[in-house]
Amino acid sequence: MPEATAESHPSESPVNTPDGGTASPVNVDRRLLLFDLDGIDLGQRLLNRKQLQAWIPHRGVMQLLDSVIWLNDDKSCGLGHRTIRDDEFWVEGHFPERAAFPGVLMVETGAQLAAYLFNLRLGGSQLPAFLRIENCSFRSHVRPGDEFYVLCREVKFNKRRFVSDVQGIVGDRLAFQARLSGMTLEGRSS
Repeated sequence: MPEATAESHPSESPVNTPDGGTASPVNVDRRLLLFDLDGIDLGQRLLNRKQLQAWIPHRGVMQLLDSVIWLNDDKSCGLGHRTIRDDEFWVEGHFPERAAFPGVLMVETGAQLAAYLFNLRLGGSQLPAFLRIENCSFRSHVRPGDEFYVLCREVKFNKRRFVSDVQGIVGDRLAFQARLSGMTLEGRSS
């Protein structure tokens, strides 16, 4: 598998504020988050879209995760990123004149980060399938032009199954949260 290498993206670095200071592009109430984002360089990229393809099966318009920014030491927590573009397939119809990133795609973005963590901890790429989405709630719109960050924390893990909590955030807003369960399809006959 490819090595994860840090790559910096200045556009994700702290932004200038009107008073001449800087602020993080993410400013959500810490008490709401799965883990603390303090000390995480949001401009860092451990894996880009192409490198992620060695770990998750999603391709084309269904590869929703643009990059992995951060992993904790035991690889049970991770932070991913997606730039919401105005040329995406859903923009014209969801909804005309007020495009909103569909909730199901928010959850799928989190699911792709959960699949990456699962495969990383297994040490190789497996084909994960999602079994359940629990306690899902949507709290804020995500629109073209937004920088969408996804947090994932594994709750349970073994060589066949996993349970992960995921969240999506934009700026100072929690966009969604859910608990996902999945398992590998490798070695199963259809």
